Amino acid sequence: MPISTFSLNSIKGRVAETIIQELFLAHGFNVFHYGMERSVPGIAQLTRRTSGAVKERIRSMPDFVVQDPRNHRLHFVEVKYRANGTFTREEVRGDYPWPHASFVVVSKEHIKCLTWKQLDAGKAITPDCGNLLIKRVELGLDRGLVTQFNEVARRFFSGV
Repeated sequence: MPISTFSLNSIKGRVAETIIQELFLAHGFNVFHYGMERSVPGIAQLTRRTSGAVKERIRSMPDFVVQDPRNHRLHFVEVKYRANGTFTREEVRGDYPWPHASFVVVSKEHIKCLTWKQLDAGKAITPDCGNLLIKRVELGLDRGLVTQFNEVARRFFSGV
């Protein structure tokens, strides 16, 4: 029996989340799972048969809350895998209730990042944009470490 496209995409998404989780851990951040799949196990199955505002709020939960070890500041982080390296506002359903979230997009070539506010203002992550994660000064990430994790993503995703 072949793996369904849904299953394969779910696996890729989880691998991207793991890469980003490990990246933040390597920087000494505290990383807390926050997304629907981890905070409320089993609810993903239930939300497939329901609709409404509560369902949308639960589905939109960012994947992680990360805490910066230097200043103890908290950040919401939503991780997406996109083979084509593109992520736009249109891919986010309706009114996004987490205005302080950062969207980290892992592709076969790069790890990029925009805040929700930037996405909502019309910016997008594209293969040739300059929104690299290493440029996010508010996160204070080490360029060398980010580059190493980018190489891990590149090696992993080049074969799938």
